[in-house]
Amino acid sequence: MTPKLAETDQGDPLSKSRLRLWLRLLKTSGLIEEELRRRMRAELGTTLPRFDVMSALARTPEGLKMSEISRRLRVSNGNITGIVDKLTEEGIALRVAVPDDRRANLVRLTPKGQAVFAEHASRHEAWIDEILTGLNADDVAGVGEGADPLSDTLEEG
Repeated sequence: MTPKLAETDQGDPLSKSRLRLWLRLLKTSGLIEEELRRRMRAELGTTLPRFDVMSALARTPEGLKMSEISRRLRVSNGNITGIVDKLTEEGIALRVAVPDDRRANLVRLTPKGQAVFAEHASRHEAWIDEILTGLNADDVAGVGEGADPLSDTLEEG
């Protein structure tokens, strides 16, 4: 015997509603990310992954090991290595040896990197504000409140 699916008020199975919600969230997220990637490349001459690495480093001024960057951004060490190599070549980041571990380095933003990131972060925030301009304060609060329990559950699991 199959367990009975929870029903919505309209008699539609709740699981189908959740699936439709997931697809809408996925589509919306993809469209926003696509627009951010386009603007970063066109207006800043950079990429979203580079921005993400700089963002992680900006939030941790003492520096992060490569594995920590990978874990935070949920990407492979190989992806991070190439980005950090380029940021280092450009004087945006630097590698600092970890005293007790000859194999490990901490990656930090340089003062130049901090300035570059500050400019990029400001532009990023303005773009997000523009992209989401159709949402009023109640919409933003409602979506945020709805997403929080889901995020909490997923992070715990």
